[in-house]
Amino acid sequence: MLYKEFDINAFRQITFTWSSVFWLFVALLCMAVRDLGYVIRIRILSGDRLSWIKAIRIIFLWEFTSAVTPSAIGGTSLAILFVNKEGIKVGRSSAIVMATSFLDELYFILMFPLILLCVSQSALWNMPGVNTGVSKSLIWFAVGGYTVKLIYLLILSYGLFKNPRGLKYLLMKCFKLRILRKWRHSANEAGSDIIRNSYELRQMPFSFWVKTFGATFFSWTARYWVVNAILMAFWAGHYNWGTQFLIFARQLVMWIMMLVSPTPGGSGFAEFVFKEYLGEFLPSAGVAIAMAILWRLITYYPYLFAGVLIVPKWVSKHFGSSHPKTKEKNANDLA
Repeated sequence: MLYKEFDINAFRQITFTWSSVFWLFVALLCMAVRDLGYVIRIRILSGDRLSWIKAIRIIFLWEFTSAVTPSAIGGTSLAILFVNKEGIKVGRSSAIVMATSFLDELYFILMFPLILLCVSQSALWNMPGVNTGVSKSLIWFAVGGYTVKLIYLLILSYGLFKNPRGLKYLLMKCFKLRILRKWRHSANEAGSDIIRNSYELRQMPFSFWVKTFGATFFSWTARYWVVNAILMAFWAGHYNWGTQFLIFARQLVMWIMMLVSPTPGGSGFAEFVFKEYLGEFLPSAGVAIAMAILWRLITYYPYLFAGVLIVPKWVSKHFGSSHPKTKEKNANDLA
């Protein structure tokens, strides 16, 4: 896609000024707000048992695994391990990760219908110059992603707030599989902890959920404003508030589409959707590709670089030969 549509003349339409520097800084600031919101949320969910450093480390590890796994899987499966290794019991870690998943999905489930109500359907789905088949395919991607999120949220809500024993039963059924059977005892203990922590979460005051959902809201909203800031960096005079909100709305829909992407971090698919879905707000397809790359450089690749720096040291600390549990195991093996 990049090779076929690269156009050097398209870059002549981009004027880099001090205003560009300012808005690109705003884009980076939006990502910082997004990560800060996640850090605050996980500290609240842990009852402040996690220090700021540990919370920041968990978030970057989490985002790294999300960046290197398919969007449909994400980094949630390993997040329990990250939280647990930072000093939180397995059951409590499971409850924390389930609560974060619940809050994330709740944001999308609430915001998508609001976007449909606030933005005209023609403005949201009709893309000038885009093939009708492509347009319809993107609509079905959005509907499919939203359906998956809704089903997941309903199951999670039922298990977390209504019937945690049912969730434990489902967990034990999964660990009957031969490949997982050796961890069945640990899964049983984790299920029991989930039941206890589910009761704890249900007893939390309304203010607790307001704080955690507020952090979630600011995190995701800040992330969506990144594209708005990038476009303002080069064509600030071309967008009024209505256009800005439409760009924001399309980004939310775009992230729902990316849920069904089979590639790590939505790579390839994300850039394609950006070009097709937001291309009408840019001078040309060549510029759209350049902006898509810049967008991913700000929102995706930093977590890969951070992971390269954090993961080896973290793995060595918790799983290396110097770790106390590893030493104990090696001593027992020698005995």
